Amino acid sequence: MPKRLLDPTRAVAYLRCSTDRQDLSPDAQREQIRNWADGAGVTVVAWHDDLGISGGADLEKRPGLLAAIDGVREHGAGVLVVAKRDRLARDVLVAAMVDRLVARQGGAIVAADGTGNGDGPEAALMRTLIDAFAQYERAVIGARTRAALAVKKARGDRVGGIPYGYRDDGGVLVEVPDEQVVIARARELRAEGLSLRAVGRALIEEGHTPRTGKGWHVQVVARLVA
Repeated sequence: MPKRLLDPTRAVAYLRCSTDRQDLSPDAQREQIRNWADGAGVTVVAWHDDLGISGGADLEKRPGLLAAIDGVREHGAGVLVVAKRDRLARDVLVAAMVDRLVARQGGAIVAADGTGNGDGPEAALMRTLIDAFAQYERAVIGARTRAALAVKKARGDRVGGIPYGYRDDGGVLVEVPDEQVVIARARELRAEGLSLRAVGRALIEEGHTPRTGKGWHVQVVARLVA
């Protein structure tokens, strides 16, 4: 069977966030990709995401990224686009693996912010540096977090917040029945194949609101169904 030609004016978009930072939110990434696509004359034919997932996670634990890679061939798209290069991964080996998988299909990975794009040796070097610094930044953040938690633990302070579904009873976490019902329902909806965002909308429609009284953030939903 002849190899399908990929169209450089068609792109598959990939979003990833593991924090609540607004500049890294799915909406912010989506807007940046759309602006790039409009300027480059490219049509985004599919969107995939991994929400609430660390950039250091192995590729097999990134269903959205795997779907985006498959989508390159499926949609005949010559481009897999991300808002920034570090949205692909904060691990040098994972980033290199994604590069190779997309290239084998005849596609290219493009960052909407323009950093590291191109085929020349300078662009390749920039991508390598970006991947290395992303991995370094993840390691630094992890080290700082572990050090801060160790200090709190040594003082006898609670390490981490109180997760949804529980309350603090004299330093002991005990289940909150009403919230446990919401968690169970969220897992049922997820098992039915709903996206994290769709699960959040369904919970609101059924009258289940988070503690803040606002909408369910996708990262919170991800923790509920984990």
